[in-house]
Amino acid sequence: MHPRTFRHAVLSLALAATVLASAAAPAQARPDDARQATQAAPSGVGPVFPATDRLAREVAAALADPVTRNRVVAAVTAGPVDLLTARLNSRADRAVWSTNRAVLGAKGLPAATGSVLQLRLGHEDMAAALSRAEIPLVAAASTDDAVTSVVGHDPAGGQVLLDPVRLPDRPVLVVEVNVAKAMRWGLAQLREELTLQGRTGVKAAVTTQAGYWATKVNAIRLNDDKEPWIKGGAEIFNVVGGFGLDGKATVNIVEMPYLDNDGTVYYPNQLLVHFNNYKYNLADVVMWEDDGDTNYRDLAKALITALLTIVDYGTYTPLVNALIDAMPDSWWTDDPDYVDSWYTLSTGSSGRLHGAAANGWMDVAPYWVQQL
Repeated sequence: MHPRTFRHAVLSLALAATVLASAAAPAQARPDDARQATQAAPSGVGPVFPATDRLAREVAAALADPVTRNRVVAAVTAGPVDLLTARLNSRADRAVWSTNRAVLGAKGLPAATGSVLQLRLGHEDMAAALSRAEIPLVAAASTDDAVTSVVGHDPAGGQVLLDPVRLPDRPVLVVEVNVAKAMRWGLAQLREELTLQGRTGVKAAVTTQAGYWATKVNAIRLNDDKEPWIKGGAEIFNVVGGFGLDGKATVNIVEMPYLDNDGTVYYPNQLLVHFNNYKYNLADVVMWEDDGDTNYRDLAKALITALLTIVDYGTYTPLVNALIDAMPDSWWTDDPDYVDSWYTLSTGSSGRLHGAAANGWMDVAPYWVQQL
């Protein structure tokens, strides 16, 4: 599930929305200069998919052994399998270790993260074919939004091209990044970097009002689109930004681990914006997805660089060009996926707010956080 109708066309707009937008701008605002600046940005695939695709070939070769195949198939049918503990064969196991190191580097994750590679069933409907002892193909989960074909590696050798939309007749095992685990580590690192730079909101002491206002998400839905069967559920996080109490542009990271599928309404009752963190009665929300290629180290650098260019002139003023100029070249070719953005939420924001990219909506309401 990856609802990104014009991801590259609004990528710089997304980061601009993190810390920008005038008080008068509606939730649906789209700065034309940001959109035009990014229309020609090429779509690209980062280094994760080539590495996992090579590994998929090695895993397929290991499954040529019936004993190994039967053991692995039984495990995968029960749920995703950590590839570092799968015990395929000596060659495949070496490939898993080297690929895991490469993926950690590509995603900017520390070695302490451990294993981030897993093998899962391509679709639950494939379990029946595996129970009939059909030999599966092995494919890597694509990080390309516009994938036109899926390469399945045959344990007997060779490749089979599969339709990314129509579920194949033959079962497929998918080599992929355990994005949920990678995102936990990546966002922890991102928060640490932002904190070290003084660019994350520090909660204020509760005032004499014995509490503060927040924005609560009562319901949320991301739009439906035709998504390749090989991709799993989304891993969604939000960058919530505004001016901190010290006048510095700051961001906070809010995860939405429940937001797995598009076309589905979720009712999280989740606090998204805490206004005790901000100098002004305004904040912006940018929603992102990690589908395997997000480099959290680069994300932290890009955010910090952009935030350092923002000056508090006593009003919530947009500085779109400064943010666009701060973005590194890698931002346009790698795949940290923009989902949508919501501008200028305030303590009075309520009702249904549609995102700037028209990829989803949130039903929000003011919420008073009472002091204990």
